[in-house]
Amino acid sequence: MAEWQTRSPQKRLSERTCGFDSRPPHGWEAHGPGSVPRVRAAVLHEYGTPRHGEFEEPVAGEGEVVVAVAAAGLNPVDVAKAAGTFYAGKPPLPSVAGQEGVGRVAAGAGRRVYFDRPVPPFGSMAERALVAADALIDVPDGVPDHLAAALGVAGLAAWLPLTWRARLEPGERVLVLGASGVVGQIAVQAAKLLGAGRVVAAARDADGLRRARERGADATVLLAGEAADLTAAFREAAEGDLDVVIDPIWGAPAVAALGALAVGGRLVQIGQSAGATAEIPSALIRGRNAAILGHTNFLAPAEERRAAYRALAEHAAAGRIVLDVEQIPLRDVERAWARQREGGAHRKLVLVPG
Repeated sequence: MAEWQTRSPQKRLSERTCGFDSRPPHGWEAHGPGSVPRVRAAVLHEYGTPRHGEFEEPVAGEGEVVVAVAAAGLNPVDVAKAAGTFYAGKPPLPSVAGQEGVGRVAAGAGRRVYFDRPVPPFGSMAERALVAADALIDVPDGVPDHLAAALGVAGLAAWLPLTWRARLEPGERVLVLGASGVVGQIAVQAAKLLGAGRVVAAARDADGLRRARERGADATVLLAGEAADLTAAFREAAEGDLDVVIDPIWGAPAVAALGALAVGGRLVQIGQSAGATAEIPSALIRGRNAAILGHTNFLAPAEERRAAYRALAEHAAAGRIVLDVEQIPLRDVERAWARQREGGAHRKLVLVPG
């Protein structure tokens, strides 16, 4: 028996780094490919783009459950992982792509659940996924599967930076950079729901800023021009200094936002779509007693993640959070991947069976 087969599920999970381990699929060595039950899935054979095909049927071990997947969200992090460029390491080959999904637990009463920590090599973009039993979050009634999946990685990346990292206080001024993207659109709505006094949306896309205004932004700023001009524009739009900045883009816009922070202001860094580096004068931080806080959903405590997801789902069910979602059949995963990789998807892409 191979060494990976003798490890407990808990041991295998502890050896993962942000969701990765190097073990092959259950039974791969014992049976060989093609001799065990299969599921349709988005399979990663080499680093790059997964292809629609077959993969081994997941079998639950101790502390694990099999989930019949109804919808699987596609995120920038999935593209980075599949390309082998994610900072936490490469996924095993072969493996099923996908970090998050919504479906029903195959055994028992068939709870409808959200998950974002599948057990490798069984990702979420398949008919069935293997998930740690203690990582499931129940999905409330009134939220359709595709929307429940869309609220996961993107929703948590918008909500948790405001609550868990920035500790947003009622009445504070918030700037959301990259507000035309999925995370930014949710962050604008979340900031208003959490009691922000004024919310400013900033992006390069004028149509995205229009949507942000429709969804609650008090003012918008088009990201164009010099940093000094942007800093002044942020202050003008906020009607004062900023208390919190949600930053999924980094680069020059983040530096400009730091220049508009109030004393004690916080910038929460969650992405780098405008550049991996930024040159920040130390006075911007020292002179304002400001804080730059990193955020990744993977490091948030389980109770914080569950509470955030429940809040997002309840707001969505009541119509207080609106999100543009496009459902794409699993068989078209390569087309969906290309759209996500090229950055042209200003709506959440969700893969569904078919």
